Amino acid sequence: MASARPVLVLVNDSSGSAEQERVEEVCRALARHSASATEVRASASDQEYAAVVASAEGRDVVVVGGDGSVHRLLQELTNQQLLDRVGAVGLVPMGTGNDLARDAGVPLDWREAVDVAVSGRPARRSLLVDEGGDVVVNVVHCGVAAEATAHAAEVKGLLGRTAYLWGAVRTGLTMKGWHLRVVVDGRTVVDGSDKVLMVSAALGSSVGGGTLIAPQARDDDGLVDVLVACGTSPWTRVGFARDLRHARHVERDDVIAARGRQVLVEASSARDNFRVNADGDVSDDRSSERRWELLEGVWRLRVPR
Repeated sequence: MASARPVLVLVNDSSGSAEQERVEEVCRALARHSASATEVRASASDQEYAAVVASAEGRDVVVVGGDGSVHRLLQELTNQQLLDRVGAVGLVPMGTGNDLARDAGVPLDWREAVDVAVSGRPARRSLLVDEGGDVVVNVVHCGVAAEATAHAAEVKGLLGRTAYLWGAVRTGLTMKGWHLRVVVDGRTVVDGSDKVLMVSAALGSSVGGGTLIAPQARDDDGLVDVLVACGTSPWTRVGFARDLRHARHVERDDVIAARGRQVLVEASSARDNFRVNADGDVSDDRSSERRWELLEGVWRLRVPR
């Protein structure tokens, strides 16, 4: 049964003309499926978007877009302290990777997703939040995966999902690793004496359109899955990339897995400062230290019943 709450539909107004036609079709379908008033809003600037999200109080929200669109919504709700003052969030996946939808079981076909977005079961989900208040909805990476996404962004418009592969190949050929100290719930996982290739902290299981970065991750278990890829030689990087494609990387001797609620990643020196990729959004600046804490069950996503 669809929610009786009014529904705010958020769309990306930077879509191309062909995609815009599909978005309009989706919005018409959402209005037909909803049991209450539906308002569609598209906002590009941060100021406009903040005002639109402020109006979501007391309403359900449907996001027509990808993981980045959900990330933007939850970041703004967090900034305005509105997470507990809005209803459930529905998702009609129209992004490049749609990993949040895959992990939650939200249909990738928009026609099926529309029904789930307005009448699916509200399932509680967690967030990671850093010391500056920045949120992570799915997965955050430090090291090679962040660099790969930065390179992929350069050709994403041209190559689509294969841009992730291009970014990974380019980064794998050029990056040599970072001396990073990783601490999970106060326990040192790696001490920074040797270089590592990548650190990932995952709430969801996949990235990049279905690559299983943390195959055992579950959003409802109250823990974040942390993986540290320690192999930095050319052959081990190739082997890690090969095994990652088949979700066998967690079995490697040079991959360390840990689980917890608090994660610290710290560079051993200024030369090891690292980029951060949170839900596909790569930081412009490099960090010397980042800390994340799990906030359990603080928002609700509509999933199939």
